Amino acid sequence: MKAILQRVLSASVTVEKEVVSSIGKGVLVFAAVAPGDTEKEADSLAQKVLKLKLWDDDAGGRWKKSVMDISGEVLCVSQFTLLASTKKGNKPDFHGAMGGDDAKRLYQYFFEKVQQGYIADRVKNGVFQAMMEVALVNDGPVTLEISAGQKQTPVPTPKPKPTPAPTPAADQP
Repeated sequence: MKAILQRVLSASVTVEKEVVSSIGKGVLVFAAVAPGDTEKEADSLAQKVLKLKLWDDDAGGRWKKSVMDISGEVLCVSQFTLLASTKKGNKPDFHGAMGGDDAKRLYQYFFEKVQQGYIADRVKNGVFQAMMEVALVNDGPVTLEISAGQKQTPVPTPKPKPTPAPTPAADQP
């Protein structure tokens, strides 16, 4: 699973000209489910959403408080396009996203885990597979990408090239 978290002052989701969810200060979460993801990844991501330190404390300490610590709200929005590949050509490839009923079930599980881990009425949801208008007022801006369960490809560290040993000159004895 993969998610984009945005610290917001407010956010809302509108479907067919009707506001279906809105929050004040808190976190907007765009979440995507990949093939092979399980409830384990959803549990891990839900905990990360709730516990990630995105706000300063009262003494000015940076990155000290979570959304729960500030009594903020959470708006979860399903967004399979987070898992698009654009490696070939100019058309996104969405094979990296889980499809249909399986994705809906696991996304719903993730949303319910966020609700269960916090105060249920402070956690709102978009509409799965709907064309949504998402409005937000970013705070900072602070935007982070988090994931659970997907193998991250490490960026290789370049190895220093060995310095060749000096070779003795042919004309020396």
